[in-house]
Amino acid sequence: MEGNKNFVVGIFEDEDVLLKAVGNVRGKGMKIHEVYSPFPVHGLDEALGYTRTRLPIAAFLFGMTGTILATFTQIWMLGYDWPMIIGGKNFASLPPFVPVIFEFTVLLSALGMVATFLVVSDMKPYKWPRQFDIRSTNDKHVMAIDLANNKMSKDEIGRVLRESGASEVNDKNF
Repeated sequence: MEGNKNFVVGIFEDEDVLLKAVGNVRGKGMKIHEVYSPFPVHGLDEALGYTRTRLPIAAFLFGMTGTILATFTQIWMLGYDWPMIIGGKNFASLPPFVPVIFEFTVLLSALGMVATFLVVSDMKPYKWPRQFDIRSTNDKHVMAIDLANNKMSKDEIGRVLRESGASEVNDKNF
């Protein structure tokens, strides 16, 4: 592990307190690294300022790649490379190609979305995940603030988190 990342971690008991704390912390000009929750909190992505994901655009592009590749491959193989008359149909008849085109479109779209998600999320098989507090998978909400991205000191950030309703404030080094 790197060992040079320092975080201040606020532990919250209630999601409503967490939502208000996110607004309060961002209102003070601090940048939140991430918020971890054991269940989805409605409105949290808007409070953190997240924009809509572009994963559907990637899915469409991967799907179009699958469609074009399946169509080209079938037309090339059955129309030019090894033409065969099957069931009295033309060499490159489109209707029999539709099921394969559909399935290959779905396959490339799904595999491409998984690969894109893993790359964007920086999830590598050899990388150990950062866990700010084990209780974030059970019953606590965790707000992590990177000290390198904020101008306030560790004590000031801890004070703001406590004023915002954090039940605990801890330091975490990675």
